[in-house]
Amino acid sequence: MRLVTPGDSAPTSVNRYLLPHEHQVITVRRHPAVLMRPVAEVFGGLILAGILSNRLGSDNNTALVIIWWAWLVLLIRFVWKVAEWSVDYFVVTSQRMLLTTGLITRKVAMMPLGKVTDMSFQRSVLGRMLGYGEFVMESAGQDQALRTVPFIPYPEQLYLEVCGMIFPSKDDGDD
Repeated sequence: MRLVTPGDSAPTSVNRYLLPHEHQVITVRRHPAVLMRPVAEVFGGLILAGILSNRLGSDNNTALVIIWWAWLVLLIRFVWKVAEWSVDYFVVTSQRMLLTTGLITRKVAMMPLGKVTDMSFQRSVLGRMLGYGEFVMESAGQDQALRTVPFIPYPEQLYLEVCGMIFPSKDDGDD
């Protein structure tokens, strides 16, 4: 199994962080479930703004303007979160794992595959229902920039693929 984007190349926002001798094996966005809270906030705020507007009526225009501006702030925050999600990627190359995040301030967390001593994944009940999990990596007692990767789609498949790269079979070179 090879999970890469169409055209067998990482997105431009990720490609600039790959070394010339690396080839990517996995490139995925984090699961859209990462947007559940912002969606709930926008819809909850819309319902609350509608109820408050209905109760206040048209008598208090200043309060109505404040209510709807507050909801607009929630909507703008939601659009920002979606834009951030669209550029966040988890990438596994032949040499290392990368997690790129951030829209304006770009963060790239990295861990060499050779440094990973243990890897596990966790799935909450909601994660099982929606199809996401969290990777937890450890490396020889050191504190690493990339320790957890939440909201990973296809966690079982990716876990097996990454573990196969970290801990290769002794038979891999004997064909």
